[in-house]
Amino acid sequence: MTLDVAPPSQVGSAGGVRPPGGAAMRRPSWLGQHMGTGIVLAVGGYALGHYLGNVIASGYTYVGTAAENDVAIVLALVLAVVGWLLGVGALNYPLAKLAGREPAARPDADHWTKYFRFSVEHKTVGLQYLIAVLVFLFTGGLLAMSIRTELLSPTNHIIGPGTYISIVGEHGTIMMMMASSLVVGPLGNWLVPLMIGARRMAFPRVEAFSFWLFSAGYFVILTALPLGGFPTGWTGYAPLQTQADVGMDSYLVGFSVIGLGMILAGFNLLVTIINYRAPGMTWGRLPVFVWSILATSALLTLATPTLAVACVFGILDRTVGTSFYVAAHGGSSYLWENLFWFFGHPEVYIMALPGFGIVGEMLPVFTRKPLFAYRVAAAGMIGVALLSFFVWQHHLFQSGINPDMRPLFMLTTELISIPTGFIYLVGLGTLYKAKIRFEVPMLFALAMYFNFLIGGVTGVFLSDVPVDVTVHGSFFVLAHFHYTIMGGLVFAFFGGVYYWTPKITGKSLNKTLAKAHFWAMFVFFNLTFFPMFLIGLLGQPRRVFEYAQGLQTLNDFSSVSAFCLGASFIIFVVNFVWSIFIAPQEAPANPWGSLGLEWQTATPVPRHNFDRIPVVMADPYHYSEPDPPPVADLAPTSFAEMAAAGADGGGASRGGDR
Repeated sequence: MTLDVAPPSQVGSAGGVRPPGGAAMRRPSWLGQHMGTGIVLAVGGYALGHYLGNVIASGYTYVGTAAENDVAIVLALVLAVVGWLLGVGALNYPLAKLAGREPAARPDADHWTKYFRFSVEHKTVGLQYLIAVLVFLFTGGLLAMSIRTELLSPTNHIIGPGTYISIVGEHGTIMMMMASSLVVGPLGNWLVPLMIGARRMAFPRVEAFSFWLFSAGYFVILTALPLGGFPTGWTGYAPLQTQADVGMDSYLVGFSVIGLGMILAGFNLLVTIINYRAPGMTWGRLPVFVWSILATSALLTLATPTLAVACVFGILDRTVGTSFYVAAHGGSSYLWENLFWFFGHPEVYIMALPGFGIVGEMLPVFTRKPLFAYRVAAAGMIGVALLSFFVWQHHLFQSGINPDMRPLFMLTTELISIPTGFIYLVGLGTLYKAKIRFEVPMLFALAMYFNFLIGGVTGVFLSDVPVDVTVHGSFFVLAHFHYTIMGGLVFAFFGGVYYWTPKITGKSLNKTLAKAHFWAMFVFFNLTFFPMFLIGLLGQPRRVFEYAQGLQTLNDFSSVSAFCLGASFIIFVVNFVWSIFIAPQEAPANPWGSLGLEWQTATPVPRHNFDRIPVVMADPYHYSEPDPPPVADLAPTSFAEMAAAGADGGGASRGGDR
C-alpha cells in the first residue's frame, strides 16, 4: 500500500487539498483584506462605538467615575477591534459562509503584501508575529528610556507624577504583552510544524486570528496614554482600578483582547503538537524546544482565561455599576489580586520556558554533544507548568492575607525552583567538558544562563517571607524580574533569531555587527540592572519619581547604562536591514550543522514544508557519534517502510497530509 499524499502543487494554504479549479475559481472578496482597510474600519468602529456609548449611558451616572465616558470608551474600543478584524479579513471566511457565499480567493501567496494580510500559512504568521513583537519591544524600550530620563535627578523633573506613573504602567503592560508571545508567536508558529514533521498548524485560521487579535490589543493599550493613562502600573490593582480615569478602560479592554489571542494561540499549538506529529515522532523524540512550547501552550490555555474574566469584571464595575472589586458595595480588591496573579505567575513561566527551549536546541549544536538528561529537561518543563499554579499568593505576602497562608505559598514557591533547577542543570551538563563553538547564537545562550542564574537566586530570596516583606515593592524586585525576563527570555530570543534566520530567510546576518550587538547588550544590561539590587536594598521603592539624594549616583549610572542598552538594539536593526534587504548574502543550507528536522528540508522552506510527510527515525541530538543515524526519512513510500522505520507510536499529520 502506498501513501496517499497529494503533490505539493495541490496543497492549499491550510495544508489540505485544493478543490478542482483552484482558488482562482472563487469569487473576489467583498470584505476587507489588508491593514489599510483594517485601520479605516477600526477608526470608524471607534467613532460609532463612542457615539453609541454616549447614547446608552446618557440616562445615568455612576458614583466614582463618569459612567458615560467609560461606557463610550469601552464600546468604542470593542467596536474598533471588530472593525480592525473585519478590515484585515479575519472574519471573511465565517461571514461568507453565513451569507451562503463561497469564501473569497486570497491574493497571491508569494507576494510581499501577504505580510499585511490575513494569511493562514504558518510561516507567514510567524514572521508577522516577529515584526509585531519587535515593534512592541521598540515601543516599550522608548517608554523605558523616558522613565530612566526622569530618574536622572531626584528633584528636577521633566514630566509630572501622573504622567510618570502612566508611562511606567504603559511600559510594563506593553512589555508583558510582548514577552508573553515573544517566542510562542514568532518561533513557535514558524518552527513547531517543521520540527514535528507537519505541513501546517492544526487550525490555520485560528492561528492567523490570534495574531490579528494580538496586534489589536497593542493598539488598544496604546490608546491609554492619550486617554489619561492609568495609575495602577501593569498589575491593574483595585481599588485604584475602579477609581481611575478612562485610560483604565484601555488597559482592561486591551488585556482582554490579548488574553483571547493568547488562549487561541496556546490551544492551537497544543492540538498541533499532540495530533500532528509525523509518524515516528514519539514523545521521546520530541525536540526540547517543542516540549517547552507544549508546556507554555498549556499555561496559555489554562491560565489566561482567568485574566480575561478578571478584566471583564473590571469593565463591568466601571460601566454598569457591578461591585466585584468595590469593597463599599460588598466586593473585594483581593478578588482582583488573586485572579490576576493566578494568571500572572504562570505568566512568568510562559516567558521563561520557551527561552530554555531555545537554548536547549542550540547547546548540543555548538558543543557537538547530546543534550544531557533530555528526559529530565522534558519532565522539568512539565513540572514547572504544574507547580506554577500553586505559587501565586507569594505576590500577596504584603497585602494583609491570612498569615497562616504564608508558609504554604513560601513552600510551593521554593519547590518550583527544583524543576527549574533541573532544566538549568541539563544545560550545565551539556556544557560540561564541551568544546564550545562561540558562534553568536551560542554567546546569547551562555549569557542567558548567566543572567538567569542571578534572577533565579534572587527569586529564591524573595520566596522567603521575611526577605519579601523587607524588599517588597522596591527596586530589588524590579531588578529580579528584569534579570529573569529580559536577561533570560530576551537574550534567548535574540539567540534564536540569529540561529534560525538563515533558515527563515535564506540569508546570513553580518557576524561582526552581531557580535557587537551581543557584547553591547550583555554588558549594558548588567550595568543597568545589577545596581538596582543595591538601590532597592537601600530603600528606593518602585513607581516613584522622587527619591533620596544619596541614591542619585546609582540611578544616574543605571540611566546612562540603560541608554547604551537601548542603543545596542539599533545595532541589531541595522544588521537585520542591511543583511536581509540592502546587501543580502546567501546562507548555507545548514550553516550550524544541526541535526534538527527543520534543517533537513529545503532552504528557503517551501510553502508545503515537506514533499512527503517524513518518518522520524531518531531524536536530533546524536552529535557525539561519528556517523549519527538519520533523523528522518523524508521520502517514505509505503506504510510497511514506515513501520520498519519505527514509525508506530508517533502521531500523524491530519488534514490531507497522509
